[in-house]
Amino acid sequence: MNNDESKSLAIHLNDLRKLIIKVVIFLAIGFIISFAFFTEKVLVYIKKPLASRGINVIYTTLPEVFVCKIELSIIIGAIIVSPFILFFLWRFIKPALYRNEVKKFKILFVVCLLLFIAGISFAYFVIYNFLLDFFIVIGNGVGEPMFSIGRYINFLFSFLLPFGIAFELPVVIYMLSVHGIVNYETLKSFRKYVLLFIVTVSAILTPPDAMSQIMLSVPLYLLYEVGVIVAKFSGKN
Repeated sequence: MNNDESKSLAIHLNDLRKLIIKVVIFLAIGFIISFAFFTEKVLVYIKKPLASRGINVIYTTLPEVFVCKIELSIIIGAIIVSPFILFFLWRFIKPALYRNEVKKFKILFVVCLLLFIAGISFAYFVIYNFLLDFFIVIGNGVGEPMFSIGRYINFLFSFLLPFGIAFELPVVIYMLSVHGIVNYETLKSFRKYVLLFIVTVSAILTPPDAMSQIMLSVPLYLLYEVGVIVAKFSGKN
């Protein structure tokens, strides 16, 4: 490595260090704002599906509520400051892109963000209430439903996050097809293997119950079919 390369690497490492410092500072600011103003309101909103069904929310250890508030504040704070963090990341990445890649990157970023939001929204507003009713019906006559706040929040986020990630599948297929790693004919012929893979991944990502796995597997496979169509028109032969 010559002196010019060493200087270039040192500059990039210094830029990366500055980026990390900025991200940490803004995450800390987001955490403080969230803990002070938003966490309590979000907790009330999160408990609404249970309250509307007459289910009590309890805590089983003394620090459980405090830990839940900390976890929620970190998540909400990250969401609040995410525009700033994304802007810093964009400024760091942009110099490494060619001019024609900048536009593609912007479009893909927006699509990824919209798909992630769509996945979480689909999970919460379409599936989650149905899932709660299903489990409550299954438990009728067996016991009285009482949810620990910590376990309830962990279950909620472990249910929502996989949907957000899974909805990125068309973008993944698009990237692979554009670079010639997969093509339309290959994707079409591997449908049955992909279905098996999707069911397996759904079982790993979701809480350990069949209903969650099915409700993630079905939209995920439909998204795969969307990806197959995208590959047909965008991929290399």
